[in-house]
Amino acid sequence: MRVLIVEDEPYLAEAIRDGLRLEAIAADIAGDGDTALELLSINTYDIAVLDRDIPGPSGDEIAKRIVASGSGMPILMLTAADRLDDKASGFELGADDYLTKPFELRELALRLRALDRRRAHNRPPVRQIAGLRLDPFRREVYRDGRYVALTRKQFAVLEVLVAAEGGVVSAEELLERAWDENADPFTNAVRITVSALRKRLGEPWIIATVPGVGYRIDTQPGAGHEGGERG
Repeated sequence: MRVLIVEDEPYLAEAIRDGLRLEAIAADIAGDGDTALELLSINTYDIAVLDRDIPGPSGDEIAKRIVASGSGMPILMLTAADRLDDKASGFELGADDYLTKPFELRELALRLRALDRRRAHNRPPVRQIAGLRLDPFRREVYRDGRYVALTRKQFAVLEVLVAAEGGVVSAEELLERAWDENADPFTNAVRITVSALRKRLGEPWIIATVPGVGYRIDTQPGAGHEGGERG
């Protein structure tokens, strides 16, 4: 999952980003409304986390534009405005959730997971495919009943692949969804992470490489199609 944090307090924004990283959620930061709109125009985000009182176009204005775009991107307002009237106006603007400051990072992560689940047409929180069982809330992965310990980045990559339900995911999309905006587009981090993830999950290899295209979960591992450790 990749989210946009719109927050003008640098230390708080960085703390949120770092805390979400521990939950395998990639996040970019915008410290003002103009930067937020620019990032929204060039990147694809799963959720926007908006402070309402920011320089430039306000969080309310950004929420209006997200709703008007028809993208269906969920909006979580994260603000010190805690009166009932404030919350009501936030929801009227199109917010899907509202969390007031101060808050617990763990609660924010849980709310983001819940919004992501709703966005994906209420898919079950525990996802299963080809003997894999992935629980995004507990950040646990099992293969054929065997627990698999993964790093945060490995989990984030696997979560994107599992969500594709056997469809091919390009290296560019993995970089966009599992890393943040500071990732080097020419890095081989995706290939290295996928290779390590494949080994963690064990044989027969369940992550297939589609040459020149990307990666996918092999629904018939060991059946002899493309894949192996290449790429």
